[in-house]
Amino acid sequence: MALHLHLILKNMSSRRSRSRQSGGARISDDQINDLVSKLQQLLPRFVTVDVSAATVLQETCNYIRSLHREVDDLSERLSELLATTDSAQAAVIRSLLSQ
Repeated sequence: MALHLHLILKNMSSRRSRSRQSGGARISDDQINDLVSKLQQLLPRFVTVDVSAATVLQETCNYIRSLHREVDDLSERLSELLATTDSAQAAVIRSLLSQ
């Protein structure tokens, strides 16, 4: 996997360096490989088989979108729950959530 990622990222790096303006901090291919590997480990369906960096990035984006949907759903459910509780209980719950 490391060699496969290295080849992909080397190509990406050469394109990036041609388009980059001077003065920016350069990130090495090894650093990019390390970051992609760390992202892959954070994914819930983490698989150790060789996958491209592009696949890892796409899966990361998909996972973040799903987390956003889950937060939205939970927020809606909480709002519905607070609407059905008496005001004293709702105030306690709101104060706990604001901490």
